[in-house]
Amino acid sequence: MKWIPAILIIGLFITPFVYVQVNKIIYANKVTNYLLNEHDYKKNEIKSVKGIWGIKLPSFYTVVVFENEPYVEYIYFAHNNVMQFSYSITEEGKQLGITDSALKNNK
Repeated sequence: MKWIPAILIIGLFITPFVYVQVNKIIYANKVTNYLLNEHDYKKNEIKSVKGIWGIKLPSFYTVVVFENEPYVEYIYFAHNNVMQFSYSITEEGKQLGITDSALKNNK
């Protein structure tokens, strides 16, 4: 009986961390499925898909990097519908001369 309050307190502290991690995975999966099924990308064309929890709204979003543009990070929202919101060219990409007009995956 003495362990029940301790377990409840530990559960209360762990719950927010689990919530964030699970949502990051859910958002990354939604965007991956969207890219593969609705935009006909192949798995080998996608370098990385990472769910992010941010301080500002929206709390969760996803960063996608494509194999053919390793110096560009595309931001996707996946709350109700999945949509590409913005992108950013890394400093290394800017030094290589990558410009907004040359982007291949900007929808």
